[in-house]
Amino acid sequence: MFTRTDRKLTGSRALLTGALSLVMIPLYFVHAGPPPAGNVLVRNLLTVVIFTAFLVFVTGTRRMLGPGAGLAGDIAAVSGVVYAAMTLVAASLEAGVALQYPDGSRDPTVDGPLANGMALLHGPIARILIAAFLVALAVGAHRTATLPRWARTGSVLLAVVNLAFVPSLFNGMDPANFYAANGWGSTDR
Repeated sequence: MFTRTDRKLTGSRALLTGALSLVMIPLYFVHAGPPPAGNVLVRNLLTVVIFTAFLVFVTGTRRMLGPGAGLAGDIAAVSGVVYAAMTLVAASLEAGVALQYPDGSRDPTVDGPLANGMALLHGPIARILIAAFLVALAVGAHRTATLPRWARTGSVLLAVVNLAFVPSLFNGMDPANFYAANGWGSTDR
């Protein structure tokens, strides 16, 4: 049974995830060139907090949908958990560059042997997982009538937008290009 306390915790984690994500975005723009190690480490510490809150949200969402959501509820839960785990792995690789080069001589988003792989994790792979979560959420919520129609419609529309960025992996690695694999339109952060 999904209690009022469960609903408050799930909703507050959703709001916390969104608010902290908005706090983190400017950290990517405050430095021209490679960011100092401290900037990268703060971004990645925020990522850990954000995705811990996101995991609570995903777990609460699965409980909210209940057994009536069927496979859609399970897909929403699993895609949300995989997305969080994958993002935390990519963040750890990013932090590793900052720890390896504390002088800030390397930009972990574009330098190093793992930067291209991280771009795929933060870009096309993340976009597919987000789309899977959103569509499954919409279907599960429709089956169980747990969310209003506007929320279900919004989930599907956001899923379509996410899917539109999956082909960005064919547009190179120039972060100045909005639609590049590591461009601001394509990445999940």
